[in-house]
Amino acid sequence: MTTALYEIETSEADDGTTVPAEGIWTPSSEDAADNGFIAYSGLYVAGIGAPNDEALYPDRFVVLGHHRWAQIIEAAAAFMDRVHGWRSLHLYPDDDPSVPIHRIPRAVHTHAVFLRRPHPDHPCGCEWEDTWRMIWAPPTEPGAVPITAMRHPAAPATATGLPDPDQGAPAAWAP
Repeated sequence: MTTALYEIETSEADDGTTVPAEGIWTPSSEDAADNGFIAYSGLYVAGIGAPNDEALYPDRFVVLGHHRWAQIIEAAAAFMDRVHGWRSLHLYPDDDPSVPIHRIPRAVHTHAVFLRRPHPDHPCGCEWEDTWRMIWAPPTEPGAVPITAMRHPAAPATATGLPDPDQGAPAAWAP
């Protein structure tokens, strides 16, 4: 018997039955671009904010598929430039440039399950409609998508919760 790593949220329909409020989503090409990913040199990258979603800027980046570390750095810089008008990955916009510059962290190859609201068969009309969330998952988990992930250099290392291969997480360091 296995324990599920994620739970699909549900809501109650008018007739009292429980229906899924979200479903497994596999982002790809234009569908990913329509949902917050940007296309850069054939890669699809998204910046993800703090868990409390109050941060203006992403604390980590995810790129669909497994890619080299240098590719995710370029894609992350392109994301910051296109979305926030800021090409530097060393600081966030409006940070004090006298603060020591962080090194760019290593990227990891891992897997995640993307859950999207609403489940196509059961639109819910809530404030989260047409949004997605991502949950780290082993590659064998149903719906798991290969991704390359990296924390933003200005984000605290403990804040992002990226899988750490050195701690036994289902991930490997990107070459």
